[in-house]
Amino acid sequence: MELFDLTGKHALVTGSTQGIGFAIAKVLAEHGAKVFVHGGTSLEKCEKAAAQIPGAQAVLAPLDDHNCADTLYAATGTLDILVLNASVQIRKPWQEITEEEYDKVLDVNLRSTLTLIQKYAPEMQARHWGRILCVGSVQEFRPHKDMLMYAAGKCAMQSMVRNLGKQLAPDGVTINNLCPGVIDTPRNSGALADPEYAKQVYAGIPMAYAGIPEDCAGAALLFCSDAGRYITGGELVIDGGMQL
Repeated sequence: MELFDLTGKHALVTGSTQGIGFAIAKVLAEHGAKVFVHGGTSLEKCEKAAAQIPGAQAVLAPLDDHNCADTLYAATGTLDILVLNASVQIRKPWQEITEEEYDKVLDVNLRSTLTLIQKYAPEMQARHWGRILCVGSVQEFRPHKDMLMYAAGKCAMQSMVRNLGKQLAPDGVTINNLCPGVIDTPRNSGALADPEYAKQVYAGIPMAYAGIPEDCAGAALLFCSDAGRYITGGELVIDGGMQL
């Protein structure tokens, strides 16, 4: 058995036009998977990212749309691998969070996680093979003071992973959580470009530097392949020691 061979598998990676999602989509394709590159706002951006991954197909669906699962299923059909990477962050003091911002963060970061699993997991169960990977955050352990709802949503996602891990396991479907720390992605590059801010951030990381998206890709491949077939309901933190 080739532990990392994904030939013939179909995978959707949400939020995969850049950053961690793109790195995961790329490594899955490199190991044989047919990958769907997802974005929520620009089909052109999706197509540009997909063009960089052999055999990949672009799909567009805003995850705050309550019909997003149906939209994506219509484009992808049956999946073997579902990577729930997309998320939104709203940075502001907790006292200033509006109801609209609350709804936006939980719709994209949590509700869509549930609805996509509800849509795709039953067919995985019927075939007795499936891999679901959620992308959480080190903020489950070290919440940022100005991202209260982001951190809370990621904690809820991990609870969902533990709950479903037990329920899906008898049918050969695994579900796990990957928790990146400070990763140098387009989302973070602007803030990390400030030397003083970067110095403060790195002071809280034992390894004293930011990771890169590829640091998360190998772990994702483990969870999404037969190499990770005996891991479910679990969590792997990739943060340079930040949570310690």
